[in-house]
Amino acid sequence: MSELRAIRGMHDILPDETPYWQFLENTVATVLASYGYNEIRLPVVEKTALFKRSIGEVTDIVEKEMYTFDDRNGDSMTLRPEGTAGCVRAAIQQNLLSTARRLWYTGPMFRYERPQKGRQRQFHQVGVESFGVATPDMDAELILMCARLWQQLGLTDCVELQLNTIGSVQARGAYRAALVEYLQGHVEALDEDSQRRLLANPLRILDSKNADTQAILDDAPGLEDFLDEEARADFSQLGELLQVAGVNFVVNRRLVRGLDYYNKTVFEWVTSKLGAQGTVCAGGRYDGLVQQLGGKATPAVGFAMGMERLVLLLQEEKVATNGPGIDVYAVAVGDEAYRMALAAVERIRGANPKLRIMQNTGGGSLKSQIKKADKSGAHVALIWAEDEVAAGSVTVKSLRESNGERIEQRTIAMGELEQALRGVFAH
Repeated sequence: MSELRAIRGMHDILPDETPYWQFLENTVATVLASYGYNEIRLPVVEKTALFKRSIGEVTDIVEKEMYTFDDRNGDSMTLRPEGTAGCVRAAIQQNLLSTARRLWYTGPMFRYERPQKGRQRQFHQVGVESFGVATPDMDAELILMCARLWQQLGLTDCVELQLNTIGSVQARGAYRAALVEYLQGHVEALDEDSQRRLLANPLRILDSKNADTQAILDDAPGLEDFLDEEARADFSQLGELLQVAGVNFVVNRRLVRGLDYYNKTVFEWVTSKLGAQGTVCAGGRYDGLVQQLGGKATPAVGFAMGMERLVLLLQEEKVATNGPGIDVYAVAVGDEAYRMALAAVERIRGANPKLRIMQNTGGGSLKSQIKKADKSGAHVALIWAEDEVAAGSVTVKSLRESNGERIEQRTIAMGELEQALRGVFAH
């Protein structure tokens, strides 16, 4: 029988990694709540038509990367490759857009890509969407919220903000025609992907990582020459707001984003510490998408951040996640000692719900249990053995420093235990 293994590009997240995930998830939830954003939880599977209508049928995602299948009724379903389309669908269906909304969600996304560091077939994102505000102060709030998150995560010095404006649909249409005309004169020199995109999605050629293609683009028409005045004014105002708030940025005129629904502001937070997969957060305006999917015309702006890449960055920077570890390990030798320890540990948990306590199970000698306690990473072992049972006491043994101090081993009365632990773990 062949060995059962995880699907290629879909990874298990192991216990030594989950502290980074929990630290990231908790920090994200705290920062978003502090700006007034509310969580929405969305299905993992949607009708395929949703993504064809929102992302665009000639994008790489729809053409090559989606996990699509027919259900038992013969309806075409897709594992979500991104979150914005599902969030917009839910907002329309559930009548959430009668007033301005600030929403966020998190969960797995799926794309059939070549797995590599920071790019998986099942990956996780946090998505943030704001509906109902058309002015650039909303764009600024999202970017400031990202900057606040990097600060809270200890990653401010690791990321750079890149900004651009891609203007209105009409301006992009005029630019697209000029770009195609220019590139058709150099089609033989373009890389294979760019040749394929030339007629289907030519703006994505600006994102090409091929050095020869980028050299050709040096003399291509610039998108900034085709921008409408409204987009120019909004982009200028956004830059001023970010400068006032002390957020540094660079303007990247070749930043266009890969999805059809974007307009005006687009942005990416990038890092040089993860190799080729340098984008950790990206987003922009998509003022036409709600109407495109059947709702009333509603301005919108949002972003998504890649959890795997941020976890890699936290690990690369050796950011302390503060747990989850073990504070206390309870050792009990013999049945009577175990019963005494069990009751005491449950009282401690009730009085100190944030204290992380592991109780030894399966028996064993005092020596073997102390070894387990030390291996667990706990700061303190509580020991109930024959002498402690007879005296109604407990021995507190230091295994490593707690709050910068190493406490002396001592035996205390059971009634003093809760107070003693509060002293050791005061924080």
